[in-house]
Amino acid sequence: MSHVNDVSDAGRPHLNIAHINREFRAIAAANNWQAYHNPKNLAAAVSVEASELLAEFQWLSVEESCTLSASQKSQVADEIADIIMYLTELSARLNIDMVEAVDTKIQKNKQRFKQA
Repeated sequence: MSHVNDVSDAGRPHLNIAHINREFRAIAAANNWQAYHNPKNLAAAVSVEASELLAEFQWLSVEESCTLSASQKSQVADEIADIIMYLTELSARLNIDMVEAVDTKIQKNKQRFKQA
C-alpha cells in the first residue's frame, strides 16, 4: 500500500509529480532545452545538484547543519527542488513510476533491514 501520496503531517498534500513534471517541461520547452534532457544528461544533472546540496553543508558542524539560518535553509530548499525536478523528468523519460519505485524500494528495505 502506497503512503507516498497521503496528506503530510502538516496537512499539506505531498508532491504532485505530474504537476512538477509539467512545469519543468514547460520551462525546458520555453528555453529549447528538451534536446539536452536525455537520461544520461538528466542523471548527470541530478549528481551535480546533489553536489550543490552537499556544498551547502560542507564546512558546517553537525550542530550547525541542524540549525540553518533562513538564508541557508532557502538555499538547501532550492537544491532539493532542483534534484526533485530532474528526478521527475528522468523517471518520465525512462517510463518509471516514481511512486511505485519508492514503494517497491521501501518494501525491499523492510526485508533487508531491521524495522522499529
